[in-house]
Amino acid sequence: MSSIRLSARQIAQKVRAGELSALDVLEDHLRQIKAVDGVPGSLQNASLDPAEEGKVHAFIEVSTGLARQQAEQVQARVARGENPGPLAGVPVSIKDIFCVKGTTTTAASRILYNFRPPYTATTVERLEKAGALIIGKTNLDEFTYGSSSESSAFQPHPNNPWNTQRVTGGSSGGSAASVAAREAPLSLGTDTGGSIRQPAAFCGVVGLKPTYGRTSRYGLIAFGSSLDCPGPLARDVSDAALMLQVLAGLDPKDSTSALAPVPDYLAALQEGVRGMRIGLSRDYDHITYPDTLTGEMSVQAIQPEMNSAVRDVAEVLARLGAEIVEDVPMPNARHGIPAYFVISRVEAASNLHRFDGVKYGYRTSAPVRGLSELYRATRAEGFGLQPKLRILMGMYVSAAQHSAQYYQKALRVRSMIRSDFERAFDPRGEYRLDALLTPTTPTTAFRRSEVMGDSVLMQYSDQMTVAGNHAGIPAVSIPAGLDPLGLPIGVQFFGMDFREDLILRAAYAYEQATQSAEWRGVIPQALRGSEVSA
Repeated sequence: MSSIRLSARQIAQKVRAGELSALDVLEDHLRQIKAVDGVPGSLQNASLDPAEEGKVHAFIEVSTGLARQQAEQVQARVARGENPGPLAGVPVSIKDIFCVKGTTTTAASRILYNFRPPYTATTVERLEKAGALIIGKTNLDEFTYGSSSESSAFQPHPNNPWNTQRVTGGSSGGSAASVAAREAPLSLGTDTGGSIRQPAAFCGVVGLKPTYGRTSRYGLIAFGSSLDCPGPLARDVSDAALMLQVLAGLDPKDSTSALAPVPDYLAALQEGVRGMRIGLSRDYDHITYPDTLTGEMSVQAIQPEMNSAVRDVAEVLARLGAEIVEDVPMPNARHGIPAYFVISRVEAASNLHRFDGVKYGYRTSAPVRGLSELYRATRAEGFGLQPKLRILMGMYVSAAQHSAQYYQKALRVRSMIRSDFERAFDPRGEYRLDALLTPTTPTTAFRRSEVMGDSVLMQYSDQMTVAGNHAGIPAVSIPAGLDPLGLPIGVQFFGMDFREDLILRAAYAYEQATQSAEWRGVIPQALRGSEVSA
């Protein structure tokens, strides 16, 4: 049996026991990539063979040589009787926003197409130390700016394995697709406004955003420095917990890294949900957005299957002994996207200043007269539309004459959103929640190009997730069924600071209680006919 059918835990266990070779595991997954992924994202892929339409295109680069070297090292440790680590021989894909020494790190932007960092991100180092095989760099929205992975300068962009005419979500779209397509059991993504959880929901996998500071940001190409959060994508909750165990913990190289102790996440899964208080909120059964014609705020119900899934999950957890707390008020959730528009763009504009064509990355070949002209030409050619829009808006709203009207007000709104969660999780308060259960997304995966170019509509696909980033709290998205078109539905659990163990317990309890559900046996479209479906 091919190892692509196995979980990360099973692979690591078998490799440590000598029952499975890390090299064989790698070859299995490389064959799967060859079978389902198609051509990698490239600056040169202007037109594609029609056969590529049905491929996943999760990767920008498959790091075959690096992964084989790591597999050989794992096998050598096994042969010497040493412990090769908790992820021994497990292929892991890496969102191409993390620096990995010896590989190209592009952030899916032309301006970094030739950047090879001289160091490796802390999160990737921890994966390597744990015995993981870094199988490749996955595609994403350029600099993570988007919610569909379509804005990448490296085309073709990732397609959803469940229906390749649908988007993967973003910005960790390639990561989610690689896990759903069984090209890697695990992937390392980032979540700034929902960029792990939204693609996880669209692609039918588990996506975990830890508490801000729980995982190191060192070696991550920053988008919004007060919002960015590295975390795992996996096919099941146990694998997500295992990966978080490897990633979590203080990093002296990251000034925002937290000293908080790291619990045993896998052990916590076994504690169940009896006695846990899990909240539901009517503020998450709709989205609030500005009407593009009138500018007035409009309220729109989310796809009915989303709310139905939340109710179904709540009922399962109630049968397992959880107490469901109805009508928890989260009144400021509706302000999450407008505040995010402002804060993230100010931080993005600041972070993008370093890309100038002088120190590293792309440089214009056009004749220039002086340094200022070099900057302008390089940035005009190297940045795509989304980075340019964020630079312009970020500079505008942070300017001295506008800061009080926009940026300072957005920071106050962020504090209000945080206060909503503090009230809900207060152990001496009215609600005393251990977790808040909501939909992950307003809809299932939308069609390719359907909302591309409409930054407002694209952004509002993150309205259910972004509050967790404002508050800095952990959240996990898990699969909870399929809609009538056969597309995955995701629900998420929010938790209190550094209590990833509680939300993982709730997620795991639901997952285990629904193992026999018919929808769990459905294979993504892109895998039908591949080895995994045989």
